[in-house]
Amino acid sequence: MGYSTVMLDELLQQQRSFLAHYFDHLDLQEVQAALEMCLNTKGLIIFTGVGKSGIIAEKIAMTLVSTGTKALYLPPTNFLHGDIGILGKEDLFILMSRSGEAEELLSLVPFAKRREARTLAVVCNPQSRLARACDLFVNLPFEKELCPFDLAPTTSTAVQLLFGDLLAVALMRSKQFDLSTYALNHPSGAIGKKMHVLVDEIMYTGDQIPLARPCDKLLDVLVELSNKKCGALLIADEEGQFCGIFTDGDLRRALQTAGSDVLQKPMSALMTRSALHIEKGVLAWEALRLMQRDPKRLVMVLPVLDKGKVAGVLRMHEIVQSGIA
Repeated sequence: MGYSTVMLDELLQQQRSFLAHYFDHLDLQEVQAALEMCLNTKGLIIFTGVGKSGIIAEKIAMTLVSTGTKALYLPPTNFLHGDIGILGKEDLFILMSRSGEAEELLSLVPFAKRREARTLAVVCNPQSRLARACDLFVNLPFEKELCPFDLAPTTSTAVQLLFGDLLAVALMRSKQFDLSTYALNHPSGAIGKKMHVLVDEIMYTGDQIPLARPCDKLLDVLVELSNKKCGALLIADEEGQFCGIFTDGDLRRALQTAGSDVLQKPMSALMTRSALHIEKGVLAWEALRLMQRDPKRLVMVLPVLDKGKVAGVLRMHEIVQSGIA
């Protein structure tokens, strides 16, 4: 093991130890009080912080907004130069600081209180002036920075981020924030596609569906299997009820086992009856999850049904092309 590998392993063990200290010593009663303060806020939850703590505060505010909580981040200098007017008595003002001694934040607290906004300090020092000055504080247990000089914010920003994610998800669950609401907040990008694109929009339909009847002989449907280029045949009866599936893999295995005699067999004897399928109107990313359920046996073609009848066929290729995968 080279020197650099030994050094990295040592740092990893230190980081694991420092984060374990946070998890082992976090006061859940303090977090519960902060959660209730957020839940009882009728107005905005407004974050601020200095330096790296400010960057983390901004990230937490953005996470809250995307998950159903009205939140905002502003730098402390903005508050000191006019933006303090945004604070009102129905708002919650969250000030994030490792030391709890940042003068920029301490100078804001009296003005926030004059505007009757509630104040919450998120610090790594429960004895700090900021913790004492605010209506409530959460102490984030913090042993030491990963930085060898114990100066560069590393462990402290990690525990701030962990706290912010904990708060965001706790608020989501408390408010019963559901998937449909999450989708409304993410209309674009990869998340938007996962939340909005239905299997109906990307599946093959009509004459594009590779179909065969249970009574059809394999020899008679090989052209259908080849021409539709889906890698499978969906087997359906005269009323369109789904009966099973026959794939390229099934064809290879049948030929290896029975030779050319298999060409005279009916599809009812060759198809897989208990085939995976999905209903029409379901999100495409749900179909993707189903197709990837078993990493050792990925499903590349998925029948789409409408009350038991074949409505379409979905290929992994189309899911990838849509940008969902």
